[in-house]
Amino acid sequence: MDKLLIRGGNPLFGSVEISGMKNSALPVIFGTIAAADVCTIGNVPDVSDIALALETLRSLGAKVRFVTADTVLIDTREVVMKSPPREFVGKMRGSTYLIGAMLGRFNEALVGYPGGCDFGVRPIDQHIKGFSYLGAKVEYDDNANLHAIAENGLRGNTIYFDIASVGSTINVMLAAVFAEGTTVIENAAREPHIVDMASFLNACGADISGAGTGMIRIRGVKKLHGCSYEIAPDMIEAGTYMAATAAAGGKVTVRRVIPKHMEAITLKLLEMGVSVSCTDDEITVSSDRVYHSAQIKTNPYPGFPTDMHPQFSAMLCTSRGLSSISEGIWGSRFKYVDELKKMGADIVVVDNTAHITGTPRLHGAAVKACDLRAGAALVIAALGAEGVTTITGLEYIDRGYQDLVNKLKSLGANIRRE
Repeated sequence: MDKLLIRGGNPLFGSVEISGMKNSALPVIFGTIAAADVCTIGNVPDVSDIALALETLRSLGAKVRFVTADTVLIDTREVVMKSPPREFVGKMRGSTYLIGAMLGRFNEALVGYPGGCDFGVRPIDQHIKGFSYLGAKVEYDDNANLHAIAENGLRGNTIYFDIASVGSTINVMLAAVFAEGTTVIENAAREPHIVDMASFLNACGADISGAGTGMIRIRGVKKLHGCSYEIAPDMIEAGTYMAATAAAGGKVTVRRVIPKHMEAITLKLLEMGVSVSCTDDEITVSSDRVYHSAQIKTNPYPGFPTDMHPQFSAMLCTSRGLSSISEGIWGSRFKYVDELKKMGADIVVVDNTAHITGTPRLHGAAVKACDLRAGAALVIAALGAEGVTTITGLEYIDRGYQDLVNKLKSLGANIRRE
């Protein structure tokens, strides 16, 4: 079993280059099915979720090869409509995008229930609602596969989502590009990866407008074609290094970012008294480890991102005063709290809100990651703690952070993987 050993107390200095956004790369990779052609995708992060997605494509008949370290060529012309291996789709939430892509291309999809991080019930009812409004019949078969079929083809419609769901918005876009007529998604999610997905599909010949707003319009086309496309930088990876610098102290520049995507994170750090400055594609964070408490509530973009909740909790453990983080997206994202308590954190969770009393410093302990961002939170806590922290459960961290150990080493962290 792999583990991280981190001796805290070293401030971080230097610069770190941000990889492509996992949350964009996954739907784009599965979206190549809809293109039914050859696509070249650049700035692809080297994380386990992406490797699994590419292997899933191969199982469906796609030809996949890397032409550079972060550029992959995907040929989906020979993809067939069949159920992908359960052991693949059961390990990642992003496998839901196979449904929209295959339903759009074949008017039928057969996909097992998705996996991913476990932080509460993650229903796909809004996905199913969207497919139904497009004219598909959706049900579960005897093997617990979700079976969606549009016997008379897909047709455009107006769809109102009860919640602004990222996955549902992307999935309906994938299917609706081939629907007859025009589809309008109201209360659409606005996250940067929605824009990335729409831009990719448009590069393949789709007609999508309004991505990044609450209403997206998709005019159906007969077919798509291949393209070359570059994945946007990962705002959550960037935010994680920003929070790590604040907690450990030092001065770090995160490079190859889109500062507009980072505003909720940047403004919260500034509010806490952390120094942050931006250029066109870089953000520099300076910290002496002295910062104020904060009150945070996670919300859909452009609100404070739920995927930065655990990292800020770790940082707030050593802030001055009483902080709170209220989770407005997922009902049970506080499993990391017990692990931080092993390091001396003073956290009480009441009704989806963590109340955090800052302490001068945490101490090293043996802890275990329970999901992707919880793992990042433990790394942040360990960087600023006294003594050595041992972190297991690295399979979660590997899902979303490329070359984490070497990136942190380059900044001066005392970290190794065994």
